[in-house]
Amino acid sequence: MDLRQLAALVAVADTGTFSAAADHLHTVQSNVSTHVARLERELGVTLVDRAQGRLTEEGEAVVARARRVAAELEALVADVASLRDEVEGSVRMGVIGTTGRWLMPHLLAGMEEAHPKVRVGVLEGNTTALVPHLVGGRLDLAVVNLPVTDPDVTVDLLFEEDLLLVAPTHHPLAASDGEVTMSELAEHELLLPPPGASIRVDLDDAAADAGVSLRSKAELDGMRLMASLTLEGYGAAVLPSSAVPGWLEGEWVRRPIRGVPRRRVGIGRRRRGLPSAPARALTEVIRRVVTERAGELPGVRPVDG
Repeated sequence: MDLRQLAALVAVADTGTFSAAADHLHTVQSNVSTHVARLERELGVTLVDRAQGRLTEEGEAVVARARRVAAELEALVADVASLRDEVEGSVRMGVIGTTGRWLMPHLLAGMEEAHPKVRVGVLEGNTTALVPHLVGGRLDLAVVNLPVTDPDVTVDLLFEEDLLLVAPTHHPLAASDGEVTMSELAEHELLLPPPGASIRVDLDDAAADAGVSLRSKAELDGMRLMASLTLEGYGAAVLPSSAVPGWLEGEWVRRPIRGVPRRRVGIGRRRRGLPSAPARALTEVIRRVVTERAGELPGVRPVDG
């Protein structure tokens, strides 16, 4: 088994065909086919179903491991380069949208100043989508909502954030003064994350403690989309405070909620393997930016790390 065989299989997985994989690797199709065939003979299994044009179950397993191998090799090269002089190399991070909106401008500027030779790639998404990319080696780290239950991921807490009711001015909940209770929320259909999403788990637990159940008008796996629909007047939602910053005004109101826990946001990484020098540098800058900037945002409370 050699790295060219693994790279060929990953390219087939990413592009969908042997010919497209060859173009991606800047080689000819026969080379890709040969590498994959040799890998299959060595492992004693079929990795690509040629008739269906997709990976077999064994192929999926090998590709997942091959991505981790590639990530470790990149980390090795970056670590050695960083020992010679300053930190250099590439790092890929994921970030949830509501946090990325205020974090990324300061983070990218901070990396340019502190580590100008590090190339940062950013993927925005929800926690549900980012965790598989992290486990599969496509990301080196990710800023995500807690809890994350995947056993291959470890998460260190960055900050906690208040959850608020945001309702269009015409909505019955907008007439409430002061705190809104879980019982009041349960009287109306809300825009909610899908069951199993981290914030939905916290909301359902808080509702159960109050002896009620929340009802959904729509289930949306994305806080920025949920905030957009709410601010456009489609319905009321429970949102993190940073999704509706103080400078943003419109025909809607914010209300605190009694008995609901704060959202928790942290830095996730793969449990196995050591983070590369660029990933460690990026983590340090993330923590510094959160400490310096999060306190300026109402409802956001940095956590000592």
